[in-house]
Amino acid sequence: MEKYIDLHTHSTASDGTFTPTEVVKAAKDAGLSAIALTDHDTIAGLEEAIEAGKKYGIEVITGIEFSVTTDTKLHLIGLNFSLDCPEIRNVLDDLIKSRDSRNIEVINKLQAMGFDVTLDDTLEFASSNVVGKSQIARAMIKKGYVSTVKEAFEKYLGIGTPAYVKRETLSPEKAIEIIKKSGGFTSLAHLNQTNRSDEELYTLLSGLKAAGLDAVEGYYTEYTEDMNIRYRKLASDLGLKLTGGSDFHGKNKDGYAIGTGSGNLRIPYSLLESFR
Repeated sequence: MEKYIDLHTHSTASDGTFTPTEVVKAAKDAGLSAIALTDHDTIAGLEEAIEAGKKYGIEVITGIEFSVTTDTKLHLIGLNFSLDCPEIRNVLDDLIKSRDSRNIEVINKLQAMGFDVTLDDTLEFASSNVVGKSQIARAMIKKGYVSTVKEAFEKYLGIGTPAYVKRETLSPEKAIEIIKKSGGFTSLAHLNQTNRSDEELYTLLSGLKAAGLDAVEGYYTEYTEDMNIRYRKLASDLGLKLTGGSDFHGKNKDGYAIGTGSGNLRIPYSLLESFR
């Protein structure tokens, strides 16, 4: 019987609504064999997820989704790295400080616009005191200022909106270097969101491969069948492997089920085996 996996999921440690334990249980209920918890710029939920994996009989792969910057914003997924490597913890400490400073600026902008939202309000929605814009959005929902996380980002928190504040991010080369030092492998996420033509993607991926990129996300819930063919051919042409995931966020992305995304995903376990 074919085994299936999900290598792109999020928990309350970043901007998901399921705790790490609940993410793993959802994977068990969905009949998956393995998952990676890939929270944004944090590994805060991984130890809990690994323990839950032992309880539910699910293989839990260490993961993280770095926001990285070239001429545009990209997302780079690190997988199967060691939690004991000091390099990854040191760089995450720096990113946390940058994020915390950004949060204060965002809150100050919202308050200047007349919104009664404080950092204390966001802690109700945070895991391990990890606060990001998703938690700020959910505090705004509770106060009745917006109806959904999407609305909060579209009107106030996203790029080009009144309360948007840019924060420090890594270069893709630096993120790849850190994951490599931690013993893991890297994959460029959701190629459809890079806003590049296939020719531009080829050039980008060629440069990232030279820096150590291992794979691209060849299975993703937003891909059309045409995208599946084109992106997997790009990977083949460049000698890159494939990863895949649902980008599960719980209620923050309604309609994205763990393992199957919007219903069209089946990510074979053989993808994970190809890295071993």
